[in-house]
Amino acid sequence: MTYWLDLFTGGTWDEFRKAGSNVTGFRESRWTTVQKVKEGDFFLCYLTGVSRFVGLLEVTGKPFKDDTPIWSDQLFPCRLPVKPILELDPECGVPVYDFRETLSCFLKSDARNAWTGAFRGSPAKWSKADGDLVVEALRYAQEHPRKLPTDPKKLARKPRSFVGKDKKSFTIPEDESIIDAPSPKAIETSPTEHTEIQGLLLRLGADMGFDVWVARNDRGRSCNGKNLGEFPKIKDSLPLQFDEATNRTIELIDVLWLKGNSIVAAFEVESTTSIYSGLLRMSDLTAMQPNLNIPLYLVAPDDRRDKVFSEINRPTFNRLDPPVSEICRFISFSDLKNKIEEVGSYLRFLKPEFLEELSEECSLEGDE
Repeated sequence: MTYWLDLFTGGTWDEFRKAGSNVTGFRESRWTTVQKVKEGDFFLCYLTGVSRFVGLLEVTGKPFKDDTPIWSDQLFPCRLPVKPILELDPECGVPVYDFRETLSCFLKSDARNAWTGAFRGSPAKWSKADGDLVVEALRYAQEHPRKLPTDPKKLARKPRSFVGKDKKSFTIPEDESIIDAPSPKAIETSPTEHTEIQGLLLRLGADMGFDVWVARNDRGRSCNGKNLGEFPKIKDSLPLQFDEATNRTIELIDVLWLKGNSIVAAFEVESTTSIYSGLLRMSDLTAMQPNLNIPLYLVAPDDRRDKVFSEINRPTFNRLDPPVSEICRFISFSDLKNKIEEVGSYLRFLKPEFLEELSEECSLEGDE
């Protein structure tokens, strides 16, 4: 017996139940994984948007493909027969944050929002220990129901898909940390190292005369007694110079410096063991806008330099045209702090070109 995650939106969960709760489905691209699910396995049903576990399904047969409509937004043709062991309404679901101290996805990394990686796609195999915890909580919620408020907008959230220039469809995954982030009041007031560097970059850009942007999922984070979204010269919206998919990626970048409708510089801050989120955003931008002319910088601790260089030169990122390593430069925390201290009251006279001297090229020596 194996546990698998099964992701639903509010709409697809409702349609699944109205259709009889006896068939669950996945995208065509997930067929290889779907075929690994066996009769007797269990699906842990998770509602994105409101971030709650809402059901437990037992697999009752072999995977198959079927085009019979069940869901209105997408086909989900890779299917499995199931029977419901328990089902909960969204308002009675078990919030994922109830498991902060127990689920391995919360405990295995100190990375900011690293837990969301376990909820990016389905079906996804889960450990027995994690699965047992969720099942226990679901059974308790069924026996002792509690109704929690649900945001109608989050409950109505739909998967976002786009069509590229080559007419092929693709998706830009929703960042679970945005959709499911705790309210600003729930965020710790003491700044993390990540938030501190974001604050420094925001102040530096504003002092140099630029408008600034902070990732929309970080605006409620506090730095020195003030939320990042309240810093001087913060913009509430970005210039709409790109297509929707590109704009949705850009607005998640940690810090931007803006001049009119132009982006002067873009910064991804990576203060923990994981650097993939920033690199993936940069590679998405490169893939969607190969002629993009925005200076990109990855800002990380000094002792993470080698890790940054190693990761950014992976084939995944380096086989793009142009390679991410050629358009993204590295800035260490210490170099950034030292530069700010060095220039002192002359910050307003700095030009963006100083970043070229402050940063390092990320291409490995000997690469062609």
